[in-house]
Amino acid sequence: MFESVGWGEILVLIVAGLFILGPERLPEAAAWLGRSVRKVRDFATGARQQLKDEMGSDFEQFQKPLEDLRQLRNFDPRRAVTQHLFDGDPDPLGINGLSGGSVKPNGYPATTTTPAAKPDPEPLKPGEKPPTDPDAT
Repeated sequence: MFESVGWGEILVLIVAGLFILGPERLPEAAAWLGRSVRKVRDFATGARQQLKDEMGSDFEQFQKPLEDLRQLRNFDPRRAVTQHLFDGDPDPLGINGLSGGSVKPNGYPATTTTPAAKPDPEPLKPGEKPPTDPDAT
């Protein structure tokens, strides 16, 4: 309900309340607001509990479609298609298991390979000179 209200807006409301109500009446108004919110929560909890008591086991069946709708908020089309077509197998074509081949993010094998890195030479000891390359001029 108040997802779009940020801390800046809350601060503006507090400052406006301070100017409108004054410092004398502001704590009393905050206490009244807190009591009112608590009463509304108690009413909502009581109504939910009364509905649950009266409906019995049908209450869970009533909540099932609501849970399904909440899951649609996290809907990912790629995951849904993979789940439907390949029974949730993340690698249906077996591309990731190929030896020596890497896979691009789109799922296709990479065509370029990186050259093997040379191992790092051991560090020189004190007083030791680096080896000379016989192929150099």
